[in-house]
Amino acid sequence: MTTGAPHETAADDVAYDVAIVGFGPSGAVAAGLLGARGIRTFVCDRAHDVYDKPRAIALDHEITRLFQNMGVAKLIKPYLEPFTDSVFYGVDGQVIKRMSTVAEPFPLGHTPSVVFTQPPVERILRAHAASFSSVTIALGQQLLNLSQNESCVTLELQDDQGQPSMVHARYVIGCDGASSTVRTLAGIALEDLGFDEPWLVVDVLVNEQGLSKLPTTSVQYCHPERPATMVIGPGRHRRWEVSINPGEDPEQVATADGTWKLLAPWISPADGELWRQASYRFHALVAEDWRKGRVFIAGDAAHQQPPFLGQGMCQGVRDVNNLCWKLDAVLKGAAPNSLLDSYTTERKGHVTALTTRIKAIGKIIGERDVAKARARDAHLLEECGGVVIPVPRQDVQPPLQDGLLSALAHPKRGTIFPQPWLLTATGERRRMDDAVGTGWRLVLAPQAGQDIRQTASTSSAIAIQLVQLGTPALTEADGLLEKWFTENNTVAAIVRPDHYVYGVCQTPAELSEQLSALNALLETDKN
Repeated sequence: MTTGAPHETAADDVAYDVAIVGFGPSGAVAAGLLGARGIRTFVCDRAHDVYDKPRAIALDHEITRLFQNMGVAKLIKPYLEPFTDSVFYGVDGQVIKRMSTVAEPFPLGHTPSVVFTQPPVERILRAHAASFSSVTIALGQQLLNLSQNESCVTLELQDDQGQPSMVHARYVIGCDGASSTVRTLAGIALEDLGFDEPWLVVDVLVNEQGLSKLPTTSVQYCHPERPATMVIGPGRHRRWEVSINPGEDPEQVATADGTWKLLAPWISPADGELWRQASYRFHALVAEDWRKGRVFIAGDAAHQQPPFLGQGMCQGVRDVNNLCWKLDAVLKGAAPNSLLDSYTTERKGHVTALTTRIKAIGKIIGERDVAKARARDAHLLEECGGVVIPVPRQDVQPPLQDGLLSALAHPKRGTIFPQPWLLTATGERRRMDDAVGTGWRLVLAPQAGQDIRQTASTSSAIAIQLVQLGTPALTEADGLLEKWFTENNTVAAIVRPDHYVYGVCQTPAELSEQLSALNALLETDKN
């Protein structure tokens, strides 16, 4: 990447606020988020259409909540189904672990884990981005080079016919996948988190005969001779992830004949049709830095992790959700440019922590030594007293540890703030985000005293919406959030636009101090 020259462009001549390279799920979500905020956005991709086969298969409630906020949740809903339990079977076929979901009322107002069909969902996300007049989409475009100076980034592009063009933007987001050209041109290196295994991923559309042969839950086969996973997707879609053994040719096992041989313990060609099969090396990689000047990377360009918890697409969408509201604040003069540094701090820390937990799940599944696998089984069964109790998948999600967070430590700082169902005056149920919106919020528990309420109403902080629960307009249907406040010994929560908890407060002094600190972080040193 060139810095400074050769394409000097004055700030007033910059056509776009943000350019996005890559129009996959992360890029499409980013374009939609920026477009909804009126940010002049350019997005390009080498491909003209979405990939017609599934790659991601799982989402969680943080992502479906974001789709709700974007206004596309109802369009996407037909392509979602609840994720079944995942049952782990040990060396001798016994159940050693079970991953499930939390009980209702669901903490974010949506089914906590879902499976989905990627191509139609991705098309909906693209159409949503295209609906905004501030978003310009250019398909069939290859990025050749990029350079930046103090005011903007210049992209050098080439279309399918070899015609060159240039695009100038104040910031660039690289959402262009694991082999990211943006990351390479920006000179950003990847850190290896220590996971590298060959696996075959197979998607099958199973017929009724095949369905009758298969488990009714998703399964992790923790067998040393051939670790494998089977995931129940929407409708007749079933996915297998099968470990490739030493000496096997990854290209050969990805042929139809090779794939059906590996699927033989479950189904035969008479039981369904292959939708996709591909051999991969499952990696655990994270970018050293996620920002170089005015250039950012997100999604697979910034990280890759094994798929054992279905978090790949979720991580990329979290990236752009974290970044886009910060870009919006900086571009509109509501925060200093230094706010953008918190993107790397927060997302790299979160991805690294979650990938470490995903690797631990992978180690349970993929142990190849028989003696160690038996010891693993015995240990897991001993831990639960011989009775396998379902563990919610959501328990593995780490909080944000550093970044734009209050200095006051609390277990809920950096976690995702719940979204309860509210009852309107007519008895209608509405999700809280639909009722009060997003953005910065100061949410007060029904039990918040008059002193806290007075402090909240008089503190001169950033533009922050005051949300007082327990009023006729904001009455909970299930008591979810009131319980959250009580169990965490707090009466007020400062919530960020991405729904992460900036900080919680028990006293007027704590509230005043945190609002003042937040105001200082977002109001000083603008440039």
